[in-house]
Amino acid sequence: MFELFTHRYRDFKAEMGVPVRITLSPPRWALPYTLDHKVPELAPSRAYFGAGRAEFELAYRAQLDRCGVEALASRFQRIAVAAEDLRLVMLCFEDLAEPGEWCHRRMFAAWWQERTGGQVRELGPLGPAYEQGVLM
Repeated sequence: MFELFTHRYRDFKAEMGVPVRITLSPPRWALPYTLDHKVPELAPSRAYFGAGRAEFELAYRAQLDRCGVEALASRFQRIAVAAEDLRLVMLCFEDLAEPGEWCHRRMFAAWWQERTGGQVRELGPLGPAYEQGVLM
């Protein structure tokens, strides 16, 4: 069974697991690792991308609900088998150590835990709002 993590493109290291793109576009800079896998269902839609946090989160969670746990779990398992590594790291751009920064990768993590009971740990540092449980 796969294990899920989140992190940001810039700080990911190959020894952390399998990098998985969950953004609309890949990074525009050269990466020191290969980015062979993506889950477009986890990328926020352009329709609400510029919305405020509350509106964004409602729309993003609705998107996740439409996709469903079973379909995502199946996709994650296929990636883990193809990559021969059960550690999947969902990647995006935001630096969550910055005060006030928030990101869809942690919204996904909270949604996944609510739906499955499985934790999705962030591999990078989190800012005070995340550490205090204000943001998920």
